Amino acid sequence: MAHNNDLLKNFRTTQGLWRLTAAGRFSGHRCEFGEGLLAVQWRTLGTRLVYHSPWLDVFVDDVAVADDRRIKHHVIKFPKPSVGAVVIDDDDRTLLLWRHRHITDTWGWEIPAGWGDPGESLIDAVRREIEEETGYRANDVKQMVEYKPIAGISTMHYTTFLATDVNHLGEPTDDSESTRVEWIPLTEVPRLALAGEITDGPSLTALSYYLGVYRAATK
Repeated sequence: MAHNNDLLKNFRTTQGLWRLTAAGRFSGHRCEFGEGLLAVQWRTLGTRLVYHSPWLDVFVDDVAVADDRRIKHHVIKFPKPSVGAVVIDDDDRTLLLWRHRHITDTWGWEIPAGWGDPGESLIDAVRREIEEETGYRANDVKQMVEYKPIAGISTMHYTTFLATDVNHLGEPTDDSESTRVEWIPLTEVPRLALAGEITDGPSLTALSYYLGVYRAATK
């Protein structure tokens, strides 16, 4: 993109007309661009805490968006990292929990998951969650992928793991998590998802990532 220090360029986008300087700035935004590329970035001008608990904080951000407009944007921040695991045995089965979620009043299959405690490594956290929720110990745990599940409204950070070489310790120590724990053949996972029996977002993401991306990348 050819430009000089005095040049102003106009760009028509779905949000209106933008006026871009050669320095790469325009109203209410910062912009980085390469050849023929315009990147839009919102700016947080201030933030206010409106709710606090040990589980989450809610903020209202003052945000600059298009054409010098400013909006109030709610942001949910979680103090603890989230972890989950696809647990696999030697028979190509995955360990899932059948549980009820009171918020949505729905039943479904989920992977073992939870929050990391302060000072606890993510691997130790996911091992603990597996043991508490299923009664199995995973001896081999590898990280699969990190992602932001609800980046439009929250800083939530989720890390998924692959857990193998498991042995049964006994009944789950946390009996409030699920109705039952079962080994499900991996070949059944697509059918369960299509039937609407895996609707939990992190579980659907982790299982889909393992069956699609991870296995293809590690062949």
